[in-house]
Amino acid sequence: MCMVGVLSVKADSYSYLTFETTDGAKASVAVASLTLTISGTTLTAGTETFTLSNLSKMYFSETDETITGIEDAQTTALTAQLIYDLQGHKVSKEQMTKGIYIVKTADKTYKLVVK
Repeated sequence: MCMVGVLSVKADSYSYLTFETTDGAKASVAVASLTLTISGTTLTAGTETFTLSNLSKMYFSETDETITGIEDAQTTALTAQLIYDLQGHKVSKEQMTKGIYIVKTADKTYKLVVK
């Protein structure tokens, strides 16, 4: 069985198709001349390749929303509302030295390693 679909988007409405994986990483692919191919359990969008079972959502966006684990950790540290060391003591960003910290933002909690 072969399934073929056509997706039509007004070109000047959105510049990117953004894919979010189950681990929270995001990858944006420019819509201009975008080709989507599904082969078995793999989706290829432009130069990006995804395992279908690892995708949590995809949506059109006006900006590149690509987030890698490294960028996400840097952003998290900058927007943190609460930071704790492993002994449970609250610390400020300025007090952080080498070690592992628990960082709480408005919507998520992360482990952060400072090297």
